[in-house]
Amino acid sequence: MDGQTVETRIHETIQRLTAAEKRAARGLLANYPTIGLAPVAEFAVQSGASAATVLRFVAQLGFRSYPDFQRALREELDERVKSPLQRGAGARDQATGADFEDFLDGFLSQLVINIRTSGARIPASEFEAASRRLADNRARCHIAGGRFTDAMAAYLEAHLRIVRSGVRRLDGRAAARSDQLLDIRAGDTVVIFDIRRYDPGLLDAARQIAAQRGFIILLTDEWISPVSRYAKVVIPCRTGVDRTWDANTSLFALTEALIARITELSWHTAAKRIGSREEP
Repeated sequence: MDGQTVETRIHETIQRLTAAEKRAARGLLANYPTIGLAPVAEFAVQSGASAATVLRFVAQLGFRSYPDFQRALREELDERVKSPLQRGAGARDQATGADFEDFLDGFLSQLVINIRTSGARIPASEFEAASRRLADNRARCHIAGGRFTDAMAAYLEAHLRIVRSGVRRLDGRAAARSDQLLDIRAGDTVVIFDIRRYDPGLLDAARQIAAQRGFIILLTDEWISPVSRYAKVVIPCRTGVDRTWDANTSLFALTEALIARITELSWHTAAKRIGSREEP
């Protein structure tokens, strides 16, 4: 699997699938990963495809057999639910011995690998689709994050407010956010940041936004948030560093890349807004 989740592989290969194989892919994404853990026949019925199509779809993802595919899903589930305490239990002692001399260089090197790996795996078409959608002033933009990603949501909001109109951040408090969700109209763009351990409140919000026909862009980690089942664009970044805490540097780098591209795409209006702010 080369460190990739099954869901990431689906997003990378879906454009190459046949119409029947896409039904199997979308069926799995809509009920991820539940139906993938069921027998082939049940997977076929729930996705509206034949058993033979499901097996071809699994082969397209690079698995030699259906049991191999299910094994990967189970391993992925184990990783998705690990707490920081569980991740730290398997890490080497970070506080003693000679390791401290090499810690900073080694950690920063891992962050560079994460950024490069993320960049290589993010389809250019997905990044461009997200950028163009966010550069379109005709669609209002709403941004939401979780416990650790709300800061990234605030950072994106601060920049987008300068280059375009109609931008607001959804409140992190469930009660206040529920009121804001009522104002989301069909065609509005909603950016959601969500990393493991995934925020159930963001999943509930995504479900409501999808029902109101909002266009969801999900920025997530390599294990991919359940919000993906409601998202139109999913951009995963590598965050694992084999330590107690995941590192969100690649997700932050993606956010900055989006800001740069959105500013370019909307320059005809962004220049006027930036200019008006710079006037004495």
